[in-house]
Amino acid sequence: MDITTPLDQALRATGELLARRGQTAAVVVVGGTALNLLRVVERVTRDVDVIATATLRPEGPPTGIQPPEPLPKALTDAIGTVARDLGLPPDWMNTTVGGQWETGLPPGFSSRVSWNRHGGPWVGVAGRLDLIYLKLYAAADDISPASRHVADLLALRPTADELAAAQAWISQTQDPSPSVAAALARVIAHVRATGR
Repeated sequence: MDITTPLDQALRATGELLARRGQTAAVVVVGGTALNLLRVVERVTRDVDVIATATLRPEGPPTGIQPPEPLPKALTDAIGTVARDLGLPPDWMNTTVGGQWETGLPPGFSSRVSWNRHGGPWVGVAGRLDLIYLKLYAAADDISPASRHVADLLALRPTADELAAAQAWISQTQDPSPSVAAALARVIAHVRATGR
């Protein structure tokens, strides 16, 4: 990916800093950063959403994933240095979305992570299907036409089967409330009508 935004620069700078220090880490990202890295969208994102860390191996990509709290100290030190040097908020890379572990990740999430080395750290990108699940869930909280979650969901071009699977996951494991069910139905109807 070309460096075009402050967060792209921050990711590159973090990788270079860790590499110079002979350190590494492995994180899995979702949200706008993941969509940018997958080239699904090209837009400026406010932060880098880390949903998991992974176990490093001597050779090859990391294995297994676990909740991201706490991030490895080498990584948090690099994040702080890069925030200072580039004038970014200290939480430009954060684990807020890691709370998703409390109710569970989409089934098979870890098997769909794609790994790439970015200097010192390994950055795993959640799979397209997982991003559909998570974006549909986020869109249920923000169903306005200007919602970035709805726009991202449209950019992912989900099929009817993918939307149905995501809807079932949300209703069965995340939030079974009638208000969320109604919001999901509205978002799905909008995506089906707009995505044709």
